[in-house]
Amino acid sequence: MKKTLISTLTALFVLAMVGAAWAATEVKMVGDALVYGSYFANRNFTGWNAPAWTSTTPTWSKAGKKTEETFEIWERFRLRTDFVANEAVKFRLEMKVEDTWGHGTFTAANPEVSLMIYGAYLQFKLPGTEVEVSAGLQNVALPQSKLFYGSPVFGDRMAALVVEAPLIDKTLKLMAGFGRLIDTNRTYDTTTTQVADELDAYFLALPITVEGLKATPWATVAVAGKDANLFTLKSSQQNSSFYADNLTSAGTYATPALWKNAQNAFWWAGSAFEVTALDPVKFYGDVIYGAGALSDRTKSRRSGWFIDAGVEYTGWDLLTPQVYGWWSTGEDKSTRNGSERMPMIRPNWGPGSSFLFDDNQELVKNSNMGMSPVGSWGLGATLDNISFIDKLRHRLTFLFVHGNNAARAIRDLNTLMGSNPYFQMGRDLTVNEHVFGVNFDNKYMIYENLAAIVETGWAHGEFQQSVWGHRLVNQSRSGDTWKVSFGLSYKF
Repeated sequence: MKKTLISTLTALFVLAMVGAAWAATEVKMVGDALVYGSYFANRNFTGWNAPAWTSTTPTWSKAGKKTEETFEIWERFRLRTDFVANEAVKFRLEMKVEDTWGHGTFTAANPEVSLMIYGAYLQFKLPGTEVEVSAGLQNVALPQSKLFYGSPVFGDRMAALVVEAPLIDKTLKLMAGFGRLIDTNRTYDTTTTQVADELDAYFLALPITVEGLKATPWATVAVAGKDANLFTLKSSQQNSSFYADNLTSAGTYATPALWKNAQNAFWWAGSAFEVTALDPVKFYGDVIYGAGALSDRTKSRRSGWFIDAGVEYTGWDLLTPQVYGWWSTGEDKSTRNGSERMPMIRPNWGPGSSFLFDDNQELVKNSNMGMSPVGSWGLGATLDNISFIDKLRHRLTFLFVHGNNAARAIRDLNTLMGSNPYFQMGRDLTVNEHVFGVNFDNKYMIYENLAAIVETGWAHGEFQQSVWGHRLVNQSRSGDTWKVSFGLSYKF
């Protein structure tokens, strides 16, 4: 069946190219390929699986039931094709194949092929204007200062309609849109009673640029239906969290369980700042407040703050030093009054390319610890773009993460549910826990478009036995986390 699907897609693709030629449409193709080996020891600080939701009931599997394979070889191929009618109209199609050697697509004799469409959108300008409209599956990263890579609220792709319009030339722009992240039942619900099975998002940003300063105030509203498959869809590239973990509160799982409302609204407001007035000294920062389910039961409500700030010096050719920190609200002692952590949708935040967070590692899969950016504070420093030899670059990052969550809140839920996906050791830290992390990344340009990459990481965590139990904490003390990934990146 899959081979038939691939053959059909290939045929359609060829026909599209022929049709494009007939219609005098310009076809532009770019892509990249990654092949790399990854050694990762003691993921989740134990080397065992994390707990995971298995149904919307909800049911879940417990932590520490499986042992992770420490070495894998990954391969990823991506192809991006633009069908350009003219300067105002184009369609982009983005496809990729990604798997480990010996599994799926990369099994001997190639018994199955897994092709993913990760982007497909139409983009055009309204006639006679510079207003640009994009419709389809596309990247919709919420504003975030660039020192921290991506947004802790949402930084990924969604099926969306996005409008970008310049309001004041080179000074003020508007970005607004609507996206549908989940529609569980699609055309028909499972019975004659309609249910709320969608997760929708509305977003607005106003990037302001003046000499020496860029500020981007923004706001987002999401509407989550209680029958959307929030428990079975993962909201992290590293499979460390589900949509339910990011939107619900711990009290949601106490009797009476789950939301009372058929739909709950969530909203975020914030701004990203980049100050270059003192160039080569540059400052960055973000302030975000988010809240949701405020009309539901008190125990199901969730709200909180997230703040980050950093500075870098770009005046040296040999390296770029960076220092930064962040703080976010954490759970108080009670789960009866809701959650004090900022809700999220699909975070993609991380400073210094630290392998503690799911952010911008070049060797993508099996690359990081998937720690939560909310419910903690931390400090870090990075020596970026270190270059002593032509074509060879290094990056060295040190990170300290400390928990802001009351131990009692996590302990109470663990007592109620046992090992559960909502709170996970190493991902969610109490006020008595901390993690140190170091990563040293290297990139050598063999040719202009071919690079050899080595990413390494080490992490040590201190965890409370009274919260997570003797078995998991004892296992975390048996050895620290290590990661070594090495491979080739080709861009064409």
